[in-house]
Amino acid sequence: MSTANFFQILGGIGLFLYGIKLMSDALQDLAGDRLRQLIASLTSTPVKGVIIGALVTVLIQSSSGTTVMAVSFVQAGLMTLKQAVGVIMGANVGTTVTAQLIAFKIKDYALPIVGVGMILAVFGKSKRQKYLGNGLVGFGLLFLGMTTMEDSMKFLRGRQDIFLAFGHNPFLGILAGTGLTMLVQSSSATVGLTIAMAVQGLLPLDSAIPILMGDNLGTTITAILASFGASRSAKQAAASHVLFNLLGVCIFLAAMPLFKHVVLSTSHDIARQIANAHTLFNVTNTLIFLPFTTPFVALIKRIIPSDAKEMESGPLYLDSKLISAAPAAAADAVRKEVLRLGHIALDMLGDVHKAFVEDDPKMIDQVNQTEKIVNEMTHRIANYASELWEHHVSSDLSQVLSSYVNGLGDIERIGDHAQNLIEMYEYKREHKLFFSETGMAEFEQMYDLVRRSLSLSLEAIEKEDLAKANEVAEVLEEEIDEMEQRLRKSHIHRLNEGTCSPSAGVVFIDILSNFERIGDHAHNLSLIVRDMHRLHHGEA
Repeated sequence: MSTANFFQILGGIGLFLYGIKLMSDALQDLAGDRLRQLIASLTSTPVKGVIIGALVTVLIQSSSGTTVMAVSFVQAGLMTLKQAVGVIMGANVGTTVTAQLIAFKIKDYALPIVGVGMILAVFGKSKRQKYLGNGLVGFGLLFLGMTTMEDSMKFLRGRQDIFLAFGHNPFLGILAGTGLTMLVQSSSATVGLTIAMAVQGLLPLDSAIPILMGDNLGTTITAILASFGASRSAKQAAASHVLFNLLGVCIFLAAMPLFKHVVLSTSHDIARQIANAHTLFNVTNTLIFLPFTTPFVALIKRIIPSDAKEMESGPLYLDSKLISAAPAAAADAVRKEVLRLGHIALDMLGDVHKAFVEDDPKMIDQVNQTEKIVNEMTHRIANYASELWEHHVSSDLSQVLSSYVNGLGDIERIGDHAQNLIEMYEYKREHKLFFSETGMAEFEQMYDLVRRSLSLSLEAIEKEDLAKANEVAEVLEEEIDEMEQRLRKSHIHRLNEGTCSPSAGVVFIDILSNFERIGDHAHNLSLIVRDMHRLHHGEA
């Protein structure tokens, strides 16, 4: 191989990979917040996991990215191992779309596609047109890379014997495919290179199929690397990817003659045959394992037992690997962490209530300790969001993230007000102050209304329920303000009548004020849902 040939192969792979990256970024930009919603819609049904895994892989143009996402989700507690297995199966299916695209004979149109894409990217009037232009540029570069790789292989036409060995000894082909995929960190690039060699007459189908099998083994390295230093659950997810592909290779090796016969019957074109072999391998493997997801998960847990002592500390959903692997997934992790923090603040409010109603001094330390946790988590979530902003984030996703970070500030302030309230309880207890029965009844009324408002806001965010958000913003907010004014007047009336001590009266007024401020922050949280609604409907 001459230096020119080497650099031509390297350049072809580079163009191919860069084309895929441009397509991936453009598709994610076009999908915007819908990708976050897609990821958030994961359920425990393996079939839905397969569908979502395949769709996400098509959108981000990387099965490795999807599997890293699945490993990170399991690590963060966003999904169970059973869900992750379904997503990983779907990722294997989704990555075959790239191979099918490569097999189309549109290399002659690569430059015009790049040209059209560049015009849209540079002169497009809307963001959507620019994103589409970037995607077309990537699509064209992908085929330019394929052409470059094919041309660079011409010098090997007299050495077909090197590659025929892969057909005579499939294990050599599997080893070559595994090693190449590990090296370039892209199963699509390995498939593209395999097709390029086959088109030049270097690789018969007998030799190409083992390379494809090795390609499926090699792509598991990314998930393995992502699980290093992670929890046992993340290691289980990575192991499931390895075992799933390894067992698939064993099954298809045993049925190689039949598999080759089926592939040959699908097309007379070698490029299409290889693409179809890649698709058939992954789709059939998924169909074989899908009914046995539960026992497969049990087997993984026997191979890598769960650690009963393993405890989650700090934020549960934030994983730095998601930031580069899938920004939309990272944004959804922020959403879940904000919601979790909101429920912690809601629990703080419950502890304050218990302190006043049951006169429980243990709640003082509990609320103060929880407030420190809220502050620490607020900083960590904000830092994570800042790190995410520094990466490639679409404008839609940036707006979503901004709304959640604003909500984070409101939750942190709710924690501050809860701490203020517990300090008032401590002051009341130390100075042996008492509220009248009417005062305690009014305390309960205000607490119930504020708690309902905060709880409903969190429900609205979790389900993106505009009706609940509107109830908080338009009904409960006004009710809280009116109740605060009414109870303040009622309390002043009791002070004038002498049925309440002035010292207790000052504390009670401060309690009402803090409750009213918590209501304001609950109102602000409900506005996040309105932001989401406007974003989804393209409103200004």
